[in-house]
Amino acid sequence: MGITEWIAATAVAIIGATGYPGVFILMLLESMVFPVPSEAVMPFAGFLIVDGQFTFTGVIIASTLGSITGSLLSYAIGYYGGRPFIERFGKYLLLNTHHLSLSEKYFSKRGDITILISRFIPVVRHLISIPAGFGKMNVLKFSIYTIIGAGCWNAFLTYVGFQLKNNWTEVMKYSHMIDLVVVGVLGIAFIYYVYKIVGSLRSKKVNP
Repeated sequence: MGITEWIAATAVAIIGATGYPGVFILMLLESMVFPVPSEAVMPFAGFLIVDGQFTFTGVIIASTLGSITGSLLSYAIGYYGGRPFIERFGKYLLLNTHHLSLSEKYFSKRGDITILISRFIPVVRHLISIPAGFGKMNVLKFSIYTIIGAGCWNAFLTYVGFQLKNNWTEVMKYSHMIDLVVVGVLGIAFIYYVYKIVGSLRSKKVNP
């Protein structure tokens, strides 16, 4: 079994074992500062729709409820002082003040509608709820925009997974090339993580 096929089988097994609550929790984490990309969760939920374990409606409801719950928690972090939280803990999650500043810039330039648009932008969507909390955005409007944006994004990724599963034999013809890409991405991510941790430790030594 190749790496790509193993990752797919493992992800499907985990989501299949935990059911809708597993989808809910993973998407809750994805909507906060945890490095859980929706691109690595929702397509595999789509796999299980093909297998008859999930329904499309159930997946969208569970994932979107997770997204709004996580987003509201991040909103609360921003409301009660999000920047200190990111400065203290962000480095362990591959997030930093630069990422937060980027999210703040998006929010300040485009206003409330950013909450809707940001659901389709990597990194920004993990943090955009925090500047919304900073800015004391109306929580009802925040929730509506988040539900619409997250619902559309989750539905799109689920549909992609559904189509991939239906054409899995064809996808696996190129599995060796995909494996090389996966190994490369994982290697880069690991090196970057180690670099950030070492850099943080060095800065602490320089500035005790």
